[in-house]
Amino acid sequence: MNESREALRRLEAAFEEHLAAVTGRRGDDDVAVDDAYDALAEAFEGYESALDDEFGESLPVVLDDTDELDSHAAEDEDELDDDIEEFELS
Repeated sequence: MNESREALRRLEAAFEEHLAAVTGRRGDDDVAVDDAYDALAEAFEGYESALDDEFGESLPVVLDDTDELDSHAAEDEDELDDDIEEFELS
């Protein structure tokens, strides 16, 4: 259980660092925000791996690891509107 507890501490610290980077952002291309984002993703994966190794458990969250769209890029609003129109509630 020590491995998962330590991984959780690293994840919590990564969340704090990400929030600090975002709130202290110095422009749209602030490298500190990107670095904190990457560190948060790595800490998340470490925590999930530790849970799996120790307990056979996973988290109800999946990281998007596709390179199709930069996670910080603005999406085309028309494309989003099309996606919404295609989605039908039943």
